[in-house]
Amino acid sequence: MTIEPPPPPPPPPPQPAHTSSTATLPARAGHDWLPRPGAYAAAADRCITELTYRTGPLVTLRRRAQVAEAALTVTPGPEDCVLRLALGGDALGGELLTFVSTAVEPVAGGSRLRLPGSLGTGDATLEPLPATLLLRVVERTDAALLVVGTARVPYGPLHRTTGFTLSRIRPARHLGLLVAAEFAWTA
Repeated sequence: MTIEPPPPPPPPPPQPAHTSSTATLPARAGHDWLPRPGAYAAAADRCITELTYRTGPLVTLRRRAQVAEAALTVTPGPEDCVLRLALGGDALGGELLTFVSTAVEPVAGGSRLRLPGSLGTGDATLEPLPATLLLRVVERTDAALLVVGTARVPYGPLHRTTGFTLSRIRPARHLGLLVAAEFAWTA
């Protein structure tokens, strides 16, 4: 009894031909974990922020904050990239709470971003509190960035340095900030 070898595999399908109508994308920055350099903004209906007052593991209050500004500036150097959030509305009792990053650092191969920065109020005379926003990249294209992330800061130092005040009837040792935003290219 003889065994015959199997027949050769079929040839691969033909590849599509490139035409002259193929678009050329602008050159990417030196980092592939952010969209191309430029200015990005998240529209109010494409950005959700939530404040959480915590005492230990217990959540004493959870409220949505209105987004006054959500902007991202991507530069060729990641150390010069800036994310700026400005929150206000009834959840903050009419006060303004801002987060401004000082850099954007990739974590886990760029699937997460670490943004060291500061959390403050609209009063520029008061010193802001150092804070770090940790973001998970949900989707990234050359012209958009969809992220979800959190920051957690101790309430005592935040109150002492910025004057930011939470509700007196809701105790809190920490303030949590949840951000979900879709930044789209504006220029």
